[in-house]
Amino acid sequence: MSFYSYKNADPVNSPGEISGSALDGLNEKVCIQVQRVYDSCLQQEQLDSRDVTITSYAQVVNNCAGGDTTVPPTAPVPPIQFESCRSSAADIDVSNLTVERLVDRPCFARVRGYIDIPIDILFTDSRCVEYIGKGTVRVTKDVLLSVPDDSIVPYSLEGLASAICVSGSYLGDNVFRMTICVSIILKVLARVEILIPSYGFCSIPPCEEFADNVCDEFFSLPLFPPLNLCEAGEVSPDTGNGGNGCCRRNRCGSAGNSGCRSCGN
Repeated sequence: MSFYSYKNADPVNSPGEISGSALDGLNEKVCIQVQRVYDSCLQQEQLDSRDVTITSYAQVVNNCAGGDTTVPPTAPVPPIQFESCRSSAADIDVSNLTVERLVDRPCFARVRGYIDIPIDILFTDSRCVEYIGKGTVRVTKDVLLSVPDDSIVPYSLEGLASAICVSGSYLGDNVFRMTICVSIILKVLARVEILIPSYGFCSIPPCEEFADNVCDEFFSLPLFPPLNLCEAGEVSPDTGNGGNGCCRRNRCGSAGNSGCRSCGN
C-alpha cells in the first residue's frame, strides 16, 4: 500500500503531516549526499516567429474522419498543416557556458550560454495523416546568479525548461515558424554531504494490489458520527438567528456565512 493509504498501520514512521511537535521523535543526526541548490532563477518569455527545423519525424495515427485508412508512404504529402508543439523533456543542456565573477558584487557572476530545448511538433499532411517531428529551440541566456567559491568538489549549472506553442505554420524544407511560450529555470548545483536531523528509517508498507473493492470506501468511514463543528469549538453558535445555526469563527461576512448576524470570537 502507499505511505498515505488509510490502511497504513505505521503512519508515525512514514512521510506525511506532523502531529504535535516537530521535535518529537528526532533521535539522530544523519549525513546524506544530495544536490544542494546554491542559487536558482526563473525566466518566462514569448518567442515570436521562431523558425525550427525538424530533424526526424514519425507517423502517429490517422485521426481524421473519413481519412484514408491504408498504410501511407514514409514521407508526408504536402500541403503540411501545423497542429501544435510542446517540449519533450524537462532537462535541458547548457552549451557555450561562460561564468564571469563580478568585482563590484561579491559572490555573484554573469552567467551566459545557450539553452537547447527539445520539442515535439505535431502536424498533418494532405491525407489527414498525423505526424510528430523532433526539433530543438535554442534560447540565449545572460543572467546574474550567486555562485560559490572554488572548492575541491566543483559546482555545476543545470536547468529545467518547458515550452508550448501558441501558433505556427509550415514554411517548407522541414522548417516550421512558430510562436512559443518558454519557461526556463537555471540552477547552481553541487553534490555535497550535509548533516540533517532524522526520525530514523522509514517503515515501508507492503504493496496494495489493485482491486475493485467497492466496500473499502464504506469500511474506511468512522464508526460513529463525527463531533458537531459547534461542539468541537471550531465554530460559534449563530445567536443572531435564534441559535438555529452555526457560524465559523473569524469569518463573518464571508460567502459561506452570509446568513450569520453575529459570530463569536
